[in-house]
Amino acid sequence: MELAILFGTFVALLLIGTPIAFCLGIASMATVLYLGLPPLIVFQRLTAGISSFALLAIPFFIYAGDLMIRGGIAERLVRFAASLVGHLRGGLGQVNVLASTFFGGISGSAVADASAIGGLMIPQMEKRGYARDFAVNVTVTSAIIALLLPPSHNMIIYSLAAGGRISIADLFTAGIVPGLLLAMGLMIVTFLVARKRGYERGTFPGLAAVAICFAAALPGLLLIGIIFGGVRLGIFTATESSCVAVVYALVITLIAYREMSWRGFVEATLGAVRTTAMVLLVIGSAASFGWLLAFLQVPAAMIAFMQTLSNDPIVIFLLINLMLLVLGTFMDMSPLIVITTPIFLPVATAFGMDPVHFGVVLILNLGVGLITPPVGSVLFVGCAVGKIPIWEAVRTIWPFYCVALAVLMLVTYVPALSLWLPSLFR
Repeated sequence: MELAILFGTFVALLLIGTPIAFCLGIASMATVLYLGLPPLIVFQRLTAGISSFALLAIPFFIYAGDLMIRGGIAERLVRFAASLVGHLRGGLGQVNVLASTFFGGISGSAVADASAIGGLMIPQMEKRGYARDFAVNVTVTSAIIALLLPPSHNMIIYSLAAGGRISIADLFTAGIVPGLLLAMGLMIVTFLVARKRGYERGTFPGLAAVAICFAAALPGLLLIGIIFGGVRLGIFTATESSCVAVVYALVITLIAYREMSWRGFVEATLGAVRTTAMVLLVIGSAASFGWLLAFLQVPAAMIAFMQTLSNDPIVIFLLINLMLLVLGTFMDMSPLIVITTPIFLPVATAFGMDPVHFGVVLILNLGVGLITPPVGSVLFVGCAVGKIPIWEAVRTIWPFYCVALAVLMLVTYVPALSLWLPSLFR
């Protein structure tokens, strides 16, 4: 009965359009009252869920991303990507994917990637004769690359949801190969779709132009090395690296590029504050919800249930992926990480999956949910930027979607794709 109240209240509120943070909080409160526990527990778990030093990395990485968007870094990354792959079939689509890979390694946010790169690339692609649905599909699917590359703040949330036992440096490292594999797959399908639609092939600008674009983009690209190298080598923690990222972004945008106006600085600051408030409220509410799941012994029940279905890890991992894919279509990523990690991580480890490996699978899986209706936030952002209805993008997104699912299956069943690189640093 307790679980029926918890999930029933949550689903009912979600269906009538209640914000996700309040769905989680009210469902938790209703269940606590039914159990006869003190209501104060909900607020204690909420504050405990956000009272973590490691979570400070999230607002700073969000802030650094906003500064880079408004300070000219995204534009220079797009120009550098264009000099490298703009001459391939469907050139601007290829540029879109590569620019998302570069920018994802800086912002760590799929929504920021879709907004920044989409705002630059979708209008250009439309002017050059590319269909809007193609431009939006390339933008939103390549945006999920940002979730896998450091500094993905979702990796930090996963580490905390797992009890803080999993190294954030290992998670940052583990996402690199899958992220690059996804980028490669999307570039291939972009080429094939562009050839089928008869899109143009650009001209190679020459090595001199590539060198000039690289020099202009280098300060932005160096941030990737500073964040990843600093955390991986133990020079600073993930939280400290986020502070370094903000300072570095300010120096680059104010001194090197000199494109950050006072108005842009204020807008970036206020935008980061608003985004941080929303993210942390959701994480706190999800922490209360997740505590109740643990209190009601849902993880143990889930392991027992899975064992009744099969003892084959291949089948179990497929079932976990299917459940996460379905959940990802209805909820945002941050609360799902907090809620599902305590449930599915024990199941995955019980069947032999490494916790770092599971983290990459979880992040990629829920990333696919961000481009899947009805609650695909990245898909909504891309369609808003491209000014097309959701159904028009979904109608032709399937080749890109299939690539994302294929990479998900590879990452799930080939652990070396995630674990090989971290093993080199141990």
